[in-house]
Amino acid sequence: MAIGEKVSGSIESIAAGGAGILRWQGKTVFIDYTAPGDMVSAVIEEETPSWARASLLKVQEASPHRVESPCPYYQHCGGCTLQHISYETQLVIKKQLLVDHFKRIGTIEELPSINIIGSEPYGYRNRMQFHRVMKPKSGQSRVGLKERASEAVIPIETCPIADPGIQEALRQKNLVPPPSLDRFTVYSREGILLQEGKQQRGTVRLLGAPLIMDAGVFFQSNGQVLERLLKAVRSVAEQADTSLPAADLYCGVGTFAYVLQDLFPALDLMEENPKALNLAKQNIRNGSARFFPTSDEHWAKQAVKKTKEYHYGFMVLDPPRQGLSPALRDFLANAGPLLIAYVSCDPVTQARDCKDLVKAGYHLETLDLYDFYPQTAHMESLAVLRRV
Repeated sequence: MAIGEKVSGSIESIAAGGAGILRWQGKTVFIDYTAPGDMVSAVIEEETPSWARASLLKVQEASPHRVESPCPYYQHCGGCTLQHISYETQLVIKKQLLVDHFKRIGTIEELPSINIIGSEPYGYRNRMQFHRVMKPKSGQSRVGLKERASEAVIPIETCPIADPGIQEALRQKNLVPPPSLDRFTVYSREGILLQEGKQQRGTVRLLGAPLIMDAGVFFQSNGQVLERLLKAVRSVAEQADTSLPAADLYCGVGTFAYVLQDLFPALDLMEENPKALNLAKQNIRNGSARFFPTSDEHWAKQAVKKTKEYHYGFMVLDPPRQGLSPALRDFLANAGPLLIAYVSCDPVTQARDCKDLVKAGYHLETLDLYDFYPQTAHMESLAVLRRV
């Protein structure tokens, strides 16, 4: 196999990043924008001793799982990667990837039955980042999205996955980059439109209750699925020892703590981003709440020194992609609560962390897939662990 060589065959499955997998001469070949069952031809662009990457030349015979994309920028914009695959098939693919990660990386052979919490496949995305178009042509949009595998910005006037409020703002060309920012964030849901660098702070309603947020601070991008996740986490928390305090680590603006605060006598919230933690202080009304503006590693080291002050009946974890730090995993292994709800945007690191927790005496009670990002290869999952 060499660069420029043509290959052909059937796509057998989809890899974690969204590329199709073709087997050729004993190697795994990754080909973007293919669907399971496609018969394709492609040309090798990159090769290593164990795998190769190829660009699609032609779909010779289309899979029944293949659909037409509604987006005029698809395959040019660097965002979506699965719009050519039916939504039902996307969910099957993601579930299988989640299973594979937990069995291969987590080494947990006996997994609980995985529930899939789906989303509206389009019009779901409430929070988006846009880039300034440096030299727009006459009548052209002044905002855009990054081109696939490039730093170039594509001017856009529509985005099918965006919330209707964002779509309308794009159509009307009402999104204007603030003077000081070449990249800015917009949030829209149920009639509210917030924009970083302009009116960026406001109140959104989740499960009917108001929550203060800021477009410039991380917030979940799919409100409908977030509400279902919040209900699930609260349902888990209701099974905990509610006579003890609870902890919300990586709390952001306090979204999980907000729906838990009436269940527990006290709450501890840890968040490294000071802007997010300041919003959490405004959102949480539990008078016994403590706020920790620090990293999980530093928090865990302090907790190890004073385990009596860090004794919980329940804990919700929602770390960034890198997952839990070794220090926090050690704390949980030795002094973690009986019940943990672990929310993750990266099943690879979540599987790694759960492997350590299971070794420490926890049982993986439930594992569910939350599809926050249809049309992309990204997924979120909720693992519930109980100490046995």
